[in-house]
Amino acid sequence: MGFLDSAKEKLTELADKHPDQAEKFSDQVIERGGDAVDSATGGKYADHVDRAQAKADDAIGEPERDAARNQGRDI
Repeated sequence: MGFLDSAKEKLTELADKHPDQAEKFSDQVIERGGDAVDSATGGKYADHVDRAQAKADDAIGEPERDAARNQGRDI
């Protein structure tokens, strides 16, 4: 097992034990990545970046919880 395999395994275990923290962290990473791209491109591709951020969050996040959180509700 290589370094990345063992790191992935450990991160998966941590995410399973602490799903809320993992979700919060993934949201922050996606948001910061999008902000960096917007900054580098002067916002020229902001619509594309926003859609990519939403798809990334749907792929690794919890869309129902994120939508509720954005509306001020808690699940």
